[in-house]
Amino acid sequence: MTAAPRTLLDKLWAAHEILRREDGVSLLWVDRHLVHEGSHHAFAKLAARGLPVAEPDLTFAVVDHYAPTRARAQTADPQVRRMIETLRRNAQDHGLRLFDLMDPGQGIVHVIAPEQGLTLPGLLINCGDSHTSTHGAFGALGFGIGATEVAHVLATQTVWQRKPKAMRITVEGTLGPSVTAKDMALHWISQLGTGGAQGHAVEYAGSAVRGLSMEGRMTLCNLSIEGGARFGMVAPDGVTFDYLAGRAHAPSGDAWDRACEDWAKLASDPQASFDNEVVIDAAQIAPTVTWGTSPDQALPVSAQIPDPGRIDPAKADAARAALDYMGLKPGQALQGTPIDQVFIGSCTNGRIEDLRAAAAVLAGRKAQVPGMVSPGSAQVKSQAEAEGLDRIFTEAGLDWVESGCSMCVGMNGDLVARDKRCASSTNRNFRGRQGPGARTHLMSPAMVAAAAVTGTITDVRPLLSGRHP
Repeated sequence: MTAAPRTLLDKLWAAHEILRREDGVSLLWVDRHLVHEGSHHAFAKLAARGLPVAEPDLTFAVVDHYAPTRARAQTADPQVRRMIETLRRNAQDHGLRLFDLMDPGQGIVHVIAPEQGLTLPGLLINCGDSHTSTHGAFGALGFGIGATEVAHVLATQTVWQRKPKAMRITVEGTLGPSVTAKDMALHWISQLGTGGAQGHAVEYAGSAVRGLSMEGRMTLCNLSIEGGARFGMVAPDGVTFDYLAGRAHAPSGDAWDRACEDWAKLASDPQASFDNEVVIDAAQIAPTVTWGTSPDQALPVSAQIPDPGRIDPAKADAARAALDYMGLKPGQALQGTPIDQVFIGSCTNGRIEDLRAAAAVLAGRKAQVPGMVSPGSAQVKSQAEAEGLDRIFTEAGLDWVESGCSMCVGMNGDLVARDKRCASSTNRNFRGRQGPGARTHLMSPAMVAAAAVTGTITDVRPLLSGRHP
């Protein structure tokens, strides 16, 4: 009998399922467990029961959320020091590889795992961080887990999980000039809503997705959860293999050839069926900006702020509250809205390709507002400096700082002041995300750079005319 066609999700799930309970929840083997400063609750649970980490060679610790981006050698904030020291102690006690502050491999966990080759196709990767969905860009199962689940993985190298439904978002055609994976993600989230993919694992497909670099695919998968998905995935292909070849923890020699053969088989079978299908025309996607306090409150940069009285009644109250918080008015043009500062970085858009795109806009120009550029990792920082990108940023008037989560979530002290408006390349525009009362507009790194040089939310396309984006 011929086996039924399977999706990428089906293949990955079956490869990791140890058993399935009567209620349908599966016990899955975890190939990589990534922990950071926020994982201290889970280590405390292990200590209370006198348990060791089950597979220390498969667990990797990273200093990122609290990593200072300035004066790293003398961390002034006692809370920041305490959080970092706690992770160091837990890593030492359990024999874990720690990417510490001064480590040349340090950076944001979802940036360094791929660049180190720890993220590989076919793996199941967990971390106590919602944007673990990033790793699905490699054809892996990558999803965030809570503190209790982190403790369970530490103790057993397994996780209980209910298999989500399968959803495919196909983006066909060619993206327009200066339209990026960030715009692609904000577009579909604005169309389907923050619950549009709830209960589903999203597989991204289509010519526009295949045309993305690995950096772009990671951005797309990173933002999957902002549309309600459990995680996002892209089937591995030549782009994936080219990115991973020669990485520190990737296979080599004959093992590499065998691995690529196996990884190529992970793609969804041609006749595989999905619970939900969405098709998007790439040509309809424009540079996109959020105007509210949820990632689905986003519009093309050329649009006007919506009138809550003229939209879906179910969304009207949320729109009114968002406009009040953001200090915006219905009918106001999004383009031209003054901003107070900019931020380029994060696990969503802090990779070398992102920095190059922003630098292409900023080269030879001056920022009209202050801002910060925080590379996603120490390796990205070194590469950017070798390419002279740091000089472009500093000559424009922006601060070039160390790697870490930084102003995305502000745990390290990098904050946006109350009522100040920030053009940001990060992933969430929630109330207070970048600081109490902070007003965040999400956009691509190139769009952030455009906002910097004009002091307003601006369509980047005219600024890149005649330049290499």
